[in-house]
Amino acid sequence: MIRLHIQSDTQEAALDLVRSAIAAEVSRLKLGLEATNRRIHSFEERYGVTSEVFLSEFTAESLQGGDQEYVAWAGELKIYERIAAQLDTLRDVQYAA
Repeated sequence: MIRLHIQSDTQEAALDLVRSAIAAEVSRLKLGLEATNRRIHSFEERYGVTSEVFLSEFTAESLQGGDQEYVAWAGELKIYERIAAQLDTLRDVQYAA
């Protein structure tokens, strides 16, 4: 849990501003997560395997696009993990005025 304590002469206005900024970032991250998920799903459909199987059993030589395709798929999975972690962090924020 993250507890955010805000002190300001205009406390409510500051709190509303911070809430709004975090809500906007959550929305932006959700869009990024959806886009990344679509790209991951595209790889899974193209090769007929889940990303878990890809990570554990595939090499660059297993893919039609070789190294570039492997790096792209693995990169999308890392991006997904990073965005999901950021979303979890922001969703855990609690506000105290």
